[in-house]
Amino acid sequence: MKETNMPDEEKIQTLPLLALKNSVLFPGLLMPLGVGRKASVAAVESALATEGKEVIVVAQKDPTVETPGADDLYTIGTRAVIRKSGRPRPDHIDLFVQGSERVVIVKVEENGHLKARVRPLPLPDDSSRELEALALSVVEMASKYVNLMQGQPAQEITQAFAAQGDPLQLAFLVASVMNLDVEKEQSLLETTTRIEALRMVLGWLSHEVDVAELRAKVTEKAKSEMSKEQRDYVLRQQKKAIEQELGEGDTDKAEAEGLRERLAKADLPEDVRKEADRELERLEKINSASPEHNVIRTWLEYVIELPWKKRSDDNLDLKRAREVLDEDHYGIAKVKERIVEQLAVLKLNPEAKAPILCFVGAPGVGKTSLGQSIARALGRKFERMSLGGLHDEAELRGHRRTYIGALPGRLIQGMRRAGFMNPVLMLDEVDKLGRDFRGDPAAALLEILDPEQNKTFRDNYLDLPFDLSKVLFITTANTLDTIPAPLLDRMEILRLSGYSEEEKTQIAKRYLLPKLLQHTGLTAEQCVITDEALQKVIESYTREAGVRRLEQMLGRLIRKVAVKFAEGEAGPVIVKGDDVPEMLGPEAILPELARKELPAGVATGLAWTETGGDVLYIEAALLPDGKELTITGQLGEVMQESAKTARSYLWSHAAEFGLDPSMFLKSGLHIHVPAGAIPKDGPSAGVTMTTALASLYSGVPARSDTAMTGEVTLTGLVLPIGGLKEKVLAARRAGIKRVIVPRGNQKDLRDLPEDVRTEMEFIFADRVRDVLAAMLPGVVPETPANVVPAAPPKAA
Repeated sequence: MKETNMPDEEKIQTLPLLALKNSVLFPGLLMPLGVGRKASVAAVESALATEGKEVIVVAQKDPTVETPGADDLYTIGTRAVIRKSGRPRPDHIDLFVQGSERVVIVKVEENGHLKARVRPLPLPDDSSRELEALALSVVEMASKYVNLMQGQPAQEITQAFAAQGDPLQLAFLVASVMNLDVEKEQSLLETTTRIEALRMVLGWLSHEVDVAELRAKVTEKAKSEMSKEQRDYVLRQQKKAIEQELGEGDTDKAEAEGLRERLAKADLPEDVRKEADRELERLEKINSASPEHNVIRTWLEYVIELPWKKRSDDNLDLKRAREVLDEDHYGIAKVKERIVEQLAVLKLNPEAKAPILCFVGAPGVGKTSLGQSIARALGRKFERMSLGGLHDEAELRGHRRTYIGALPGRLIQGMRRAGFMNPVLMLDEVDKLGRDFRGDPAAALLEILDPEQNKTFRDNYLDLPFDLSKVLFITTANTLDTIPAPLLDRMEILRLSGYSEEEKTQIAKRYLLPKLLQHTGLTAEQCVITDEALQKVIESYTREAGVRRLEQMLGRLIRKVAVKFAEGEAGPVIVKGDDVPEMLGPEAILPELARKELPAGVATGLAWTETGGDVLYIEAALLPDGKELTITGQLGEVMQESAKTARSYLWSHAAEFGLDPSMFLKSGLHIHVPAGAIPKDGPSAGVTMTTALASLYSGVPARSDTAMTGEVTLTGLVLPIGGLKEKVLAARRAGIKRVIVPRGNQKDLRDLPEDVRTEMEFIFADRVRDVLAAMLPGVVPETPANVVPAAPPKAA
């Protein structure tokens, strides 16, 4: 702090300086102080040693500074006189000081304690009518403030305000009553005019009065509500006592009170609580013998126990989620990645809408167990609800309470069991929903599985809006053909394809065998199943896309070993490939090997089935002097149309392929697709039928090392098909390494395992001519323009 040159040097005085941490002393007012800092104690002792006992009191800018210097103090303080002092301890002094006038600190000196050179800071005479009006307003507002703070009129303080003749002294007195911070008190002390000081105080008073009035209003409202509750409680207790004297209502009222307590503790939305309170009041008025009494009580219990707002905390650790999914399932990378993506979205936006996922795949590929793994990865509760064979819409929406024995739908019951509003809810077998006179459950699912509608789902029994938007719905299906289009549109389809033999081997080693060994009480050292034996079981005892049948066969194998140990076997049992037929019986399935030679009129095709893929041999024969087209093998309409399209295309292009058109007129045609007991349909056998007919009419056998799939048009185009992964795996199982596929399916090869793409040779065809060039070189010359063998695309 720099020294200021003043014209009136004789007015400058040097006095001890006492720094205050959290307060400001105003002129004319008394203030009790406790002095404990060493420098401050020395300053007070120096002041007490003088005749006037004067000291300069000034506030610190930062109260946390223990040893303030000149820069830590405000420049304007108060000259004060020590009226009373006491020393309870040697290092502590209690004071009563009275402010006398404002001073400007010219310079601060330090000699064992702080000293200040100061000069008075008088105010100009700015008396006016505005000053008088401001003073009256301050007195009125200050009186109102004190009355609000004390809750009753304070006449003595009000009279003290009105008795102040000096407007500045009035401002100081009012400010001392208010709970102001140091900055505001210091700004009042430093004011340059009386009008400015009164305006400052009036503004602070207005704000404090508004806050005090609002607080009083809230307090009064709470007090009145509390008074009403107390009154209701007293009346209820009196009513209870009267009923006890009469021997009535003890059990019923205790039950109602219990429900009321549970309802008060439950976290319910406001509209739900209002309806529940209304029903509880009805319950208290109804005799317990009335049937409606039980209906209302059951309804209230459901309302209390449902998780209206209760959420479980999601585990948003992406690394752990991947580990959990990999622990439980092998492969299915796309599905796992989709779950991790949703987890990432929840991590960035916890209020994001939950997706509606639909797992589509053959039986046994792990759809249901994958839902459990997802719940474990997210840290959520898991609930499963089977929809297979469901005919009644009320099973989902519930029955209205007017019916005897009415209950909520299975959806609300599942939410009650879960205990949280954001579980993983699996709707199993959604493709097997029924429909009859009782309603269409698929139509009810339209609301349940729509994120824009299910936030206010109304169960017929509850008749209250329940939020399902945070539920992670997962549906499962074996096929999409039976699912209505509007329902299918609401779901994100994730296909779980069949497993290759290598994938089944890994699944058996990692998951099935450890689980089965644990179930039978054997250890891995006691029962050793060799890779050869495992491969034998997969090839000769199972034919499926999933691993359910494989698990059953391995279970039988391990139980045979368990019998040996139960009969006294001591050493480990090693199951080899040759031991499998002895333990499981003759091979149930002969591996479908490729035919080494094909006669003219036979071609190798590929088909998709619900249990995976299969190799299909299409056979054709000419019927001399016949005219008709005969088709056998339980072919559906689409497949029959493919046969007619193949014949018409070759007939119309007979000259191009060097075929005799008269053969189409003079001979009948018989097409057969084994096995005859299995129904078949679909357009993907078109290229195979065309190849078989071209081989028949030309007399040139088709290549036996090549299988094919693709739809054929009447103009000879080859169109893309579905289920390519299953079909390619079927060809590989049969020992066929060369496959012709539509060029439009080239992108689908990335879904195949890496070892399959590397091992197989793929030929992509745009037209029938390309297929025939690859299969019948003697009929159509094979040229690079016709058939383009392409390297398998790398995984994305």
